[in-house]
Amino acid sequence: MPKHTSGKYEKILHAAIEVISEKGLDKASISDIVKRAGTAQGTFYLYFSSKNALIPAIAENLLTHSLDQIKEKMNGNENFWSVLDILIDETFNITNLHKDIIVLCYSGLAIDHSMEKWEAIYQPYYSWLEGIIKKAVENNEIISDINVRWTARTIINLVENTAERFYIGFEQEENIEVFKKEIFTFLKRSLLTA
Repeated sequence: MPKHTSGKYEKILHAAIEVISEKGLDKASISDIVKRAGTAQGTFYLYFSSKNALIPAIAENLLTHSLDQIKEKMNGNENFWSVLDILIDETFNITNLHKDIIVLCYSGLAIDHSMEKWEAIYQPYYSWLEGIIKKAVENNEIISDINVRWTARTIINLVENTAERFYIGFEQEENIEVFKKEIFTFLKRSLLTA
């Protein structure tokens, strides 16, 4: 596969996001996507084997953007509780802004039976949070008798699931800030040292 440095990959990916968001996965054609991207159809196949192959790339792009946003907001602060607060806030913001793309990714990955791809896409995010958790354990910010790997996954899954239930499932019986505070408080009670 060609390197993604030419800019063509990103053009195709962003065009695909736009076209699929407008028309849906079934009605969006590769012709529509390459026309929007301003590239030749053959260029599409340099990067993607099919339209369905776009879905993991779109998911990876969104997750990379999410992690970049979280790191940018951290601004060098690695206090676990500050990071957790930023992670919650940014996950809710990104879920709100990109809920259609998130639904597309879930449905596309389910259709393609490629949930193992989902785990591979999430690996950098999990690894990053595992590093934050390890530092928090070393600094006695959180309890030490935890499985760091599974705690990172649980935190990410809990926060994302709650944001998705709020914005995609429309479970909005409470104010958004109440949802965020409840997640933070639940995790703090679970992880805080005695």
